[in-house]
Amino acid sequence: MVYGEKKLFIRKFRWLLSLGIVIVVSALFSTNAFADSSLPAYTNNPVVAVVDGEPVMMDDLKNAQIHDFMSQLHLMQSRALKEKILQQLSRKHPELAEDTLPQVTEKDIIQFYETTPGVKDLGGLDKMREEIREYLERAIRESYIEEKYNLALEKKWVKVYLKPPSEFRVMADVGTAMLWFKDDPKKSRKVLLLEYSDFQCPFCKRVQETIRKLRKTYSAEVQFGYRHFPLPFHKEAKDLAEAVECARDQGRFWELQSLLYAMNSDTYIPTEKEILGLAKKAGVKEIDDFQTCVKERKYRSRVMDDIREGVQLGIQGTPTFILGLYDSENGTVSGEIFSGAVSQDKFVETIEKYLSLSRAEAKLARQPSR
Repeated sequence: MVYGEKKLFIRKFRWLLSLGIVIVVSALFSTNAFADSSLPAYTNNPVVAVVDGEPVMMDDLKNAQIHDFMSQLHLMQSRALKEKILQQLSRKHPELAEDTLPQVTEKDIIQFYETTPGVKDLGGLDKMREEIREYLERAIRESYIEEKYNLALEKKWVKVYLKPPSEFRVMADVGTAMLWFKDDPKKSRKVLLLEYSDFQCPFCKRVQETIRKLRKTYSAEVQFGYRHFPLPFHKEAKDLAEAVECARDQGRFWELQSLLYAMNSDTYIPTEKEILGLAKKAGVKEIDDFQTCVKERKYRSRVMDDIREGVQLGIQGTPTFILGLYDSENGTVSGEIFSGAVSQDKFVETIEKYLSLSRAEAKLARQPSR
């Protein structure tokens, strides 16, 4: 994690902490009640104010940034709640008492270092050893907690009222995003995964393989788009974004984009000469035109427009994804916003949800009116 990213993380953590206090306090003073208890019920959308007799709900305050923090807070609360549940239940249910957890061995650490994509880019084995050990120990413990927690639910020893934040949906313009598939009226794709990324962002690099797999799986039903969001502390990211747009002039956007993300290091920045070499490798034929385009910064305004529109959506970090229903005629996507290291399972779950919605809409549209 670079210095600028560390500062951003610290600011987000402090903000998250203050937000968490507000949410927890609001939830505690909710007027809802359990069916079998007089204790205050948890709600993720409490009344936070009453204005001229009209309630203002927590969800009324939401934007992309607040939703992102609330989602992170929910994960923290869920972990803490599961541990608390098991701690209390273990007094009467010995099968939930903590077993001796498996120890992380040197072999485990080496295997993780050798087989996990992107880890070697962060440093040598000696540098990464303790971080990997801590990560594996945490993963083992979380797996243990999840297993025992699911047992408690199965046995009906616990009722859980904690819920994730309500869905937050945005409508975003696709704008000048580069689309993976050519829009075809005969093969209309009703779902779009729109990515905002930065060529110097290590997480953006690592998610590309997941995106490639999704393109293969959903080639017939989902459109994929890419827009630029170079972060201010990644000084060369704008130049790389503009270079890719210059390659787009010659139909080689995706080829150069892939080569830039495939560079061995997240921190190494190719020189002007090396960018020209990558452009040739990507299949750019008119190399003089490409070089002129880069030097004259032909697409500076296009990249800046991507940044501006991303900021208006509430995007602060990369990668950020907007996934939802695609209106190719109006050039918009309406759906949910995700940021950071989104898992393939989460993408698939959300894609399937919006595919189901689009099919239901199409079915209703085909029904004759009465």
